[in-house]
Amino acid sequence: MFDDIVSKCKSAMDKTIESLKKDFGKVRTGRASTSLLDDVNVDYYGTPTPLSQVGTMAVPEARLITIQPWEKKLIPDIEKAILKADLGLNPDSDGQIIRLVIPPLTEERRKEMSKLAKRMGEEAKIGLRNVRRDGNDQLKKKEKNKDLSKDDLKKGEKEIQDVTDTYVKKVDELVAAKEKDIMEI
Repeated sequence: MFDDIVSKCKSAMDKTIESLKKDFGKVRTGRASTSLLDDVNVDYYGTPTPLSQVGTMAVPEARLITIQPWEKKLIPDIEKAILKADLGLNPDSDGQIIRLVIPPLTEERRKEMSKLAKRMGEEAKIGLRNVRRDGNDQLKKKEKNKDLSKDDLKKGEKEIQDVTDTYVKKVDELVAAKEKDIMEI
């Protein structure tokens, strides 16, 4: 009856959670992560190409990212792309490998990043509530067309609300974990 609507809601909510996790990967903590460079594109023979497709990235230490380009002549282009991305990172190259030292965050910057994480969490919750509203609208439409009884409508709305509550809790847990990560020195 309404199981297909509930499963569609779950699927949409899963996508919202995945999107939040991806966004959190771009929020800088004091720790090195190659996901900081996900949006950096290098000019590779006139084509903007993701950095991950022109070299090997690694995190050998907690505050260091290394990039080993597959073609040595790309080093200046990679350095330019990193600087242009305005990540607050200064590339250092020895002609073979590029090193990015992740500076520790100041207390003020940590608080800014923490606020950003909370804002991202709120946006995710808004997305979850929109999915809930759409699911409830579909249930009401079925009830209006006499495909669903009033009791089934109430059961379906309750089930969608329970699913929404579960996903909101997941968002809260993700935000708390990210804040803890950001505030660590």
